Amino acid sequence: MAQEYTIEPADSKVELVSELRTLVGLTKAAILTDYRGLSVAELTELRKKLREVDAEYRVVKNTLFKLAAGDSMPIGEMGELLTGPTAIGFAKNDPVAAAKVLLDYARDHKALSVKAGVMDGRILSPAQVDALSKTPPREVLLSQMLGAMQSPISGFVGTLGGIISNFVFTLQAIADKQDGGEAEAAAA
Repeated sequence: MAQEYTIEPADSKVELVSELRTLVGLTKAAILTDYRGLSVAELTELRKKLREVDAEYRVVKNTLFKLAAGDSMPIGEMGELLTGPTAIGFAKNDPVAAAKVLLDYARDHKALSVKAGVMDGRILSPAQVDALSKTPPREVLLSQMLGAMQSPISGFVGTLGGIISNFVFTLQAIADKQDGGEAEAAAA
């Protein structure tokens, strides 16, 4: 009779998967990168820049990330992307800001390259992540939207003001004409 062996994952790995699962749950977008060639100092600098935009950068084991992501990300479609060394930028609030920081850093440090991104359950190609990084910040988009909404209202108010002004000027001209006519009759 053969003896059965069960392999229990190390407590540190269970804890890491749990931590990653929590991070994935808080994330609006994840950007997968290949970081080979970056020094520890460069990774630290990149992490600092990402923290400024409420994002995190983690070097993860692909198998642990697959376990942590579970059903919340399209892991099945990401199979070929999760090979080799992978570091992931997790954008907690603003995916645009995180993408901008990562791509700006990649332009300055050729050792960093974007593999793909995941946002709203869809996989983004490196070109789509680049396009995302060029999107104006949320505040600018909101102000543009408000300006677009206010423009017709401002035009309508201006038109009404013009109509009222013309009406008042017309009444004033009629009143002046009547006063001028009465003054001519009195002078005669």
